[in-house]
Amino acid sequence: MGNQMVFKRYEIKYLLTKEQVRLVKEKMARYMMADIHGRNTIFSLYYDTPDFLLARRSMEKPIYKEKLRLRSYGRAKPDTEVFVEIKKKYKGIVYKRRISMAKETSDRYLLKGEQVQDNQISREIDFFMKRYGNLAPRVLLSYEREAYYAKDNHEFRVTFDENILWRDEDMDLEKDVYGEAILPEDMALMEVKTADAIPLWFVEILSDLKIYKTSFSKYGNAYKMIYEREKLAIG
Repeated sequence: MGNQMVFKRYEIKYLLTKEQVRLVKEKMARYMMADIHGRNTIFSLYYDTPDFLLARRSMEKPIYKEKLRLRSYGRAKPDTEVFVEIKKKYKGIVYKRRISMAKETSDRYLLKGEQVQDNQISREIDFFMKRYGNLAPRVLLSYEREAYYAKDNHEFRVTFDENILWRDEDMDLEKDVYGEAILPEDMALMEVKTADAIPLWFVEILSDLKIYKTSFSKYGNAYKMIYEREKLAIG
């Protein structure tokens, strides 16, 4: 616990049919290996202001945007390692800075304001929370992820996310998986994560299958659904 992790990379997104997912996996098999953890259920709890300032800013596609979330790999227990993350995007480059701690410790930190670590990244998170002032859990996202990395370059990764669900109630990483679907059942989200250029062999796979990048935010889409629901409730 207490490990510090820093990431700087491009994250490129593609919406695929399940058949396209099968074909991509088939074509990239000679170049890539499955992550040791296999298929994971990921939980991400997003913090925002009461009027969803961070979500709204993100949807405006600014040059710079940022968000704060709490993540677990699998359903958490009080002693499960979880990650408090600041994720920033500037001119297309994603910067992720995170610290790890037990789930019960993260509750004291994020919900009660207790100081549980003192390091560079925790101070950045503290500053983030003080700047926005009234952050609280707003949306819990869960999805099933399969991750792969290139045999000759572990920094080149491809992930496939399916069964992407959101909810704005019962927002605790220790709760069961349930919620409203963001994508149709036959669709999945593929993300390419790399610090450098995409390898030519993968570009050729995308070209052969006529797969094109898209702009897609899980949290942003959840916010859109919340906004539409509230509009309907009003009138």
